[in-house]
Amino acid sequence: MNTAARLSLYGLGLVAVFGVAAALSGALAPEGIATEWTTSQKETDMQQHSTAGAHADVTDDPGHGGHASAGTAHLGGLTISDGGYTLDAIAAPASTGEQGVLTFRIVDEHGRAVTSYETEHDKELHLIVVRTDGTQFRHVHPERDADGVWSIAWSWDAAGSYRVYADFTASGSDAVTLSRIVQVAGDHAPVDPQPSRLAQADGYEAALSGDLVAGEASELTVSVSRDGEEVTGLEPYLGAYGHLVALRQGDLGYAHVHPEGDAPQASETAGPDVSFAASVPTPGRYLLYFDFQVEGVVHSVPFVVDTTR
Repeated sequence: MNTAARLSLYGLGLVAVFGVAAALSGALAPEGIATEWTTSQKETDMQQHSTAGAHADVTDDPGHGGHASAGTAHLGGLTISDGGYTLDAIAAPASTGEQGVLTFRIVDEHGRAVTSYETEHDKELHLIVVRTDGTQFRHVHPERDADGVWSIAWSWDAAGSYRVYADFTASGSDAVTLSRIVQVAGDHAPVDPQPSRLAQADGYEAALSGDLVAGEASELTVSVSRDGEEVTGLEPYLGAYGHLVALRQGDLGYAHVHPEGDAPQASETAGPDVSFAASVPTPGRYLLYFDFQVEGVVHSVPFVVDTTR
């Protein structure tokens, strides 16, 4: 899918997938992380790309899931293999406080490393990492070498089970989201996320409005402020003014949605509102993560939302 379409999906699709996240419970060092990230069909995403304040018309890819649709949403990112591709073993630091590198490969049905990818939302691959209780969320972009090995400097801030999602489109194929689970050694106290529509990060405040209704298209809007003043300097980040990832609590089903509309130009700004059209398949609690950029710095805030029915 292209940047525009994906912007649409990212908005509310994320909301749909926001169910408690991550369980990197696989192994400690070399095979300690899991990836579970869902994406939707390339052309559909391109048509649903949205801009701030517009409503995303999200469409789901029944084959790979991950992007919410106004019709029947499907959450993805719950398997290590899909569409002929597999997320190979993940190597990462074994415990907290250890500096190292997180590495992995995407291999095809013949076990060969994939070395050719489509650029989606300005990147060849999006990596999402989150602890199973929904905390420690990260959306990052590793680098790939000529042999198809992806890597990024890495350390764990907290122990626990994590899920790692790899969202990508191999050249000539549809978008795929794969995941693995890894355990990070150390004591930890799991958090039970409670409904919350207000969040703060780095001095910014974000408020989520709108109801999330299972089986229906829902309009959600995130409003960003700072020191009581509306933020109107939201900058394009990965081809959109905001991104929303949704994880379903319980199985961490994933969805990635973007605002609706044309992709913004690099010099354009918007705000304080970014709206999304999301659809989730089942009633329950969803974990939503909103990423936005101001003055070249990316910020991330979490929301927890229960469906109204």
